[in-house]
Amino acid sequence: MTDMMLIVVAAALIDVEGRVLVQQRPPGKSLAGLWEFPGGKVEPGEGAEAALVRELAEELGVVVDEAALTPVSFAPTQAGGRPLVLLLYRCAEWRGEPRALDAVALCWADRGMLATLPMPAPDVPLAAALAAWLA
Repeated sequence: MTDMMLIVVAAALIDVEGRVLVQQRPPGKSLAGLWEFPGGKVEPGEGAEAALVRELAEELGVVVDEAALTPVSFAPTQAGGRPLVLLLYRCAEWRGEPRALDAVALCWADRGMLATLPMPAPDVPLAAALAAWLA
């Protein structure tokens, strides 16, 4: 059963001012227009941290070391009838300037703004857990 579970990883990149980077989903994708933490699916045979390093390079053009990723929380949900677990990591160290390579826009959100952004359902409890950590 676990081989049918979809594992998705996401990162809360946190800048020196304590703001968190979120990206807006593009038109034509499911949940278009909603704000989310950058990340994506863990491929077969890939570790969660390695997948997140790959996804951040693909989506934002930044380089992250696995050692810079710290688990924050997780959210179980369903996607297309399959169980899905979304793992959120925080990261305060990366190389390069984040760019919206796979999104409409990027936004550096503070704690208060993070709570008001429209997000996919699994991201909402993760944003709350992260806001509590940032407090």
